Amino acid sequence: MGILISIIIGIIAGFLAGQIFRGSGYGLIVNLLLGIIGSVIGGWVFGLLGLAMNGILGTIIMSTIGALIVLWIASLFRRA
Repeated sequence: MGILISIIIGIIAGFLAGQIFRGSGYGLIVNLLLGIIGSVIGGWVFGLLGLAMNGILGTIIMSTIGALIVLWIASLFRRA
């Protein structure tokens, strides 16, 4: 059950990151997939910094920040 919730939170984070990156996103499906990857990246980065986000809202914020990082990195490769 935990994996399903993580995927759903990653999808929400990808959608939010796509809205924030409006104009430079990759479309709904790719943004959602990058959101799932960003969810993992966000958890890793916040863990390295020693920060903890509790609850669903904190997890969504952390995942959205991770998705923004992934979208930003992907945009660097897109232009090259």
